Amino acid sequence: MQRAFLPILLLLLAASAGAQDNYEIQVYGADTVAPKSTMVELHSNYTVSGEKNVVDGLEPTDGAEHETIEITQGITDWFETGFYIFTSIHPGDGWEWVGDHIRPRARVPESWHWPVGVSLSNEIGYQRRRFSTDTWTWEIRPIVDKKLGPWYLSFNPTLDRSFHGPSVSKGVEFSPNFKVSYDFLKFPGGYTKVISGGLEYYGAYGSLTGFDPLRDQQQQFFPSIDLDLSPKWEFNFGVGVGTTHSTDHLIVKGIIGRRFSWGRSTPHSTPQASPY
Repeated sequence: MQRAFLPILLLLLAASAGAQDNYEIQVYGADTVAPKSTMVELHSNYTVSGEKNVVDGLEPTDGAEHETIEITQGITDWFETGFYIFTSIHPGDGWEWVGDHIRPRARVPESWHWPVGVSLSNEIGYQRRRFSTDTWTWEIRPIVDKKLGPWYLSFNPTLDRSFHGPSVSKGVEFSPNFKVSYDFLKFPGGYTKVISGGLEYYGAYGSLTGFDPLRDQQQQFFPSIDLDLSPKWEFNFGVGVGTTHSTDHLIVKGIIGRRFSWGRSTPHSTPQASPY
């Protein structure tokens, strides 16, 4: 397994993707979906206070609701592939298709007994020009996480690369995300039901060769709650506050996830903490 894993890992490292643009606001955990299992997630968010004007031909974000369907299929014990369908609902424009992304992801197998969870996600795809100035993008997202008793930590030092649009000249950009949460309520029983609270952070700093001025960076903090109530269902809810001029100032987001198994009992893994 180790020989098969390393070539794929090296191949994925050769590339880099675009920012998530408030369609999938999520800090990822290192676990992958088990083989013969499918995870279906609905990412919903509403921009309470955002950009009110058309800028660079982009639709205003203020009052926009984004609905994203994410379908992830487990391939092996260490590899999965996800697919996204991005949509937007805005007053006066109706419900519009925004674009699609595909996301292969590989992780360090548990049999290696690493002290932290490690995986590598790549996401490549297209978004329409009226929703993103960079239409074709590639993201490489290293993921490192750790469970310490009731505490959970995850860090996603994401790299973004545009292949069509004004950000092509910037090269590789840095968009770090992290999450810290605490299990403050557990229920007894055969399956451990958990309610956790924590903080998620999403940033976009600009090119690795020189970060953007602070006012042009994106900085967003999401106090959040995770409900892990059964082996099949996961919930995440948060309210995001933007702290720079270039960031939408207030966003409410939620994620509902449902696992399906095909020919085996439904597995359970650490919830993929929720970008953007």
